[in-house]
Amino acid sequence: MPSQIVTVAGIGADGWPGLSPLSKAAIEQADVIVGSPRQLALLPRSVPGERVPLPSPLLPGLPDLIGEHARGPLIVLASGDPMLYGIGSTLVRLLGPERVRVLPHPSSVSLAAARLGWPLDDTDLVSLVGRPRELLRPLLQPGRKVLALVCEPTAAGDVLVLLGEWGYGGSPVTVLADLGGTEELVVAASDGRPHSRLAILAIECRLDKAAAPLPRVPGLPDDAFEHDGQITKREVRALALAALAPVPGQLLWDVGAGSGSVGIEWMRVHPASRAIAIEPRAERRDRITRNAAALGVPGLSVVDGEAPAALAGLPRPDAVFIGGGVTTDGVVAACWEALADGGRLVANAVTIEGERVLVDWRARAGGTLTRLSIERAGELGGFTAWRPALPVTQWATRKTAGRQENS
Repeated sequence: MPSQIVTVAGIGADGWPGLSPLSKAAIEQADVIVGSPRQLALLPRSVPGERVPLPSPLLPGLPDLIGEHARGPLIVLASGDPMLYGIGSTLVRLLGPERVRVLPHPSSVSLAAARLGWPLDDTDLVSLVGRPRELLRPLLQPGRKVLALVCEPTAAGDVLVLLGEWGYGGSPVTVLADLGGTEELVVAASDGRPHSRLAILAIECRLDKAAAPLPRVPGLPDDAFEHDGQITKREVRALALAALAPVPGQLLWDVGAGSGSVGIEWMRVHPASRAIAIEPRAERRDRITRNAAALGVPGLSVVDGEAPAALAGLPRPDAVFIGGGVTTDGVVAACWEALADGGRLVANAVTIEGERVLVDWRARAGGTLTRLSIERAGELGGFTAWRPALPVTQWATRKTAGRQENS
């Protein structure tokens, strides 16, 4: 691909008059101007340069488009700030930052915050443009403010329905559409009327009195998940995730995922967190997918198969949780081998045979062994007694360059 500099200029609903002199000059000097039909229509006819629509689908067509128009100055139009869920970020990933010049415009998010008087440093942001609505759910916390970018005329009505289902039906929602343009609209979304495709939903989170919040810290109640009994229990799960040490952007393998609870909670810690659930049973894979969507992490990847065979070819993990199958030949070895230096591995066992495997691996690879015993109060006749759950042996370790397997 040729090595010319590609300029990306943000443009708002206010069109040409709202552009800075620098952006206007860059557009007027370009041989080729690339943008959506709506963006190109915002330019005066007097602006020279060939106007080329963005390819569809976008990502596969961008390299060829840039290569075809490498003869002179090329500018790409973006909505608002090109680096906020915009094509500027896409071009930087494709070409590298040294080949992309970005001329930002105030984003619709900045304009929305200005209209509402909301400080952006204390407001959560999510894009639902071409993405599942469920991504909104982890951000719904009592007293928080959320700005959601949307692109469908029915988005406000759809979100109002979901807020009711998730226990936030009393939350005020404001539609802010065509911000900065002559058709700008700021109106309550209480009736769910259709709105412009260029819109932001502003949500003031108010938890219904009968509902309970779902925290972002690990340890959701077991009944927050659909399961068939194959689930890492709440207290054990919280301790496992503490040892796994979720880091934004890192990848977890949840091996023998069952209900998917560990992978789901790993991803709920931060929007950039990624997880792959490996599960051989079809009904459980379907259940994992439903749980992930219901709890706001629809991007959880679910792999059909049984470890260790199903692990071949998967992206290298930063952490691995083995919730089932530690006694299967090769499972722990394959997971340990897949980890890079600094990777974390946590494995649970409830049988003596499984515990023996973990004891042996601790001798070979270090780490800590912990016996977890949980008892819950329950009825016994007319009295209350402690009912113990099966004890869990947990092995947790970190792989380092100076401490590899000794076998």
